[in-house]
Amino acid sequence: MASITFKHVRKTYPGGVTVVPDLNLEIKHKEFVILVGPSGCGKSTTLRMIAGLEDVSDGELIIGDRVVNDVAPKDRDIAMVFQNYALYPHMTVYKNIAFGLIQKKVPKEEIDKRVHEAAKALDLEHLLNRKPKALSGGQRQRVALGRAMVRNPAVFLLDEPLSNLDAKLRTAMRAEISRLHKRLQTTFVYVTHDQTEAMTMGDRIVVMKDGIIQQNDAPQVLYDTPCNLFVAGFIGSPQMNFLDAVIVEKAGAYAAKLSAGEEIALPARMNAEVLGKYVGRTVVLGVRPEDVDAVPAGEPHDIEARIEIAELMGAEINLHLDYKGIRLVARTSSTYPGREGDTGALRFTTDKLHLFDKETEQAIAH
Repeated sequence: MASITFKHVRKTYPGGVTVVPDLNLEIKHKEFVILVGPSGCGKSTTLRMIAGLEDVSDGELIIGDRVVNDVAPKDRDIAMVFQNYALYPHMTVYKNIAFGLIQKKVPKEEIDKRVHEAAKALDLEHLLNRKPKALSGGQRQRVALGRAMVRNPAVFLLDEPLSNLDAKLRTAMRAEISRLHKRLQTTFVYVTHDQTEAMTMGDRIVVMKDGIIQQNDAPQVLYDTPCNLFVAGFIGSPQMNFLDAVIVEKAGAYAAKLSAGEEIALPARMNAEVLGKYVGRTVVLGVRPEDVDAVPAGEPHDIEARIEIAELMGAEINLHLDYKGIRLVARTSSTYPGREGDTGALRFTTDKLHLFDKETEQAIAH
């Protein structure tokens, strides 16, 4: 069983700099977990502690049923794929994939069998005699994956493995890694700052900030019910729009009143008892770009904003707008007639609104 458990794990570097103050996390056997967050949030340090490349300052790190705080990396039954591939330039693809097995003195016949199986699975068979300099970025990344695969590790660790690839290759490799996880049926822990990778690949996403877990849940749950402003703004591309608003109540119905006086009706499903506590108080209203609909002039709408940039995305347009000095993004159909400089009428999807406490930044209602 290749489960991974952090029990009150702390990582402090010499000089007293604490990167991970108190980490509690359980990763189940065969689970694909994504650690995501901005640069410096502690996600790579967490991964390197699992690998044994960073010491645990305090607490317990458990892999399977044993505490591995003092276990050497080579004895942890893990394989790690790095951002820069870490291939040996003077070796062929075959020898790069086989290197770890050769070091372990695995019989040659077994090495040959495992290398060819991995090469076939990753479409590298025709490249086995080439050296890394003759390969594309995507091919090099597949070699790095193959080198990890042949070891049959209990845990795969991947540290931003796609960040050096172009957009098309990243999309292809995301699918490749997801297929690999399903095929190998082992535990994957994947670090990225790219929330698109997180949303499309993981069984579960762990969102980190300043070494602290902000939210830990399935991708769709994080997207639909972010627990605070940070998660709401980090998960989703383009990010969620935020507007200050005052909660008002009329005849038992609640609305969010914007600075210019427009009132956005709040859905009846939002907890009336909770909203009642915020009447007259300023909160943060959140709405995702796809839930801001640009409508033709004259139709019912919530606000008006000037179009600064119309970003054509094929079937859709991302409208970057200015509303009273606040920048908003609306995602609408490419048939929308508005152009840069025009004033657009916008309607919010009421059932998709989010409210956050302005002071604590915690979610109030979704």
